[in-house]
Amino acid sequence: MNRVVHELQRHPATSAGSDVIVTASVQLPAQTSGDSDPAFLTLHYVLEGQTDNLRMPPKAAGGLCDGLWQHTCAELFVRTRGASPYQEFNFSPSGQWAAYRFSSERQRDSEAEARDPASAPLIEVQATRHRTTLHVRLPMRNVALGHGAETLWLGLNMVTEHADGSLAYWALRHPRVDRPDFHHPDGCTLPLQWPAPATP
Repeated sequence: MNRVVHELQRHPATSAGSDVIVTASVQLPAQTSGDSDPAFLTLHYVLEGQTDNLRMPPKAAGGLCDGLWQHTCAELFVRTRGASPYQEFNFSPSGQWAAYRFSSERQRDSEAEARDPASAPLIEVQATRHRTTLHVRLPMRNVALGHGAETLWLGLNMVTEHADGSLAYWALRHPRVDRPDFHHPDGCTLPLQWPAPATP
């Protein structure tokens, strides 16, 4: 499928971040190809503008890490229409990541996470003075909600930490005006058709 770039909106209650533009895009391969040739969901998050005013987490060895959303971090939420379970993924410029499953809004499903642990995504960062790009390749097997030809509903989000320590929250849509809430089901507005398995 063609990659469409979406401009993320800064939450109106956020004062920081007016000097930055945040865009995100997602691309899904046309067909899955089996375990011998894993398929990936490809995501691109781009920060443009006064990016030298942002605090970026220092490069780390990668691996799972909680609390990434407290600093500059890209996020992905995945839902199916009308269902309570959903997933959250965090991708840090440090190379660290997190994957969560929820049985309902903010009710974490630790048993499901332990039963089928997520595989590490591939995170690449490219940075210049006025542009920082996170390229993420997320193994499609991690998206437990996808199967058959089901439509997934995605929330593409970003948290940016600024020089004074303040945070800005970016999303395709902010369902609440009083405060940012990436977990709100109405924030997942991007439909993505899950590909059918490849035929022999």
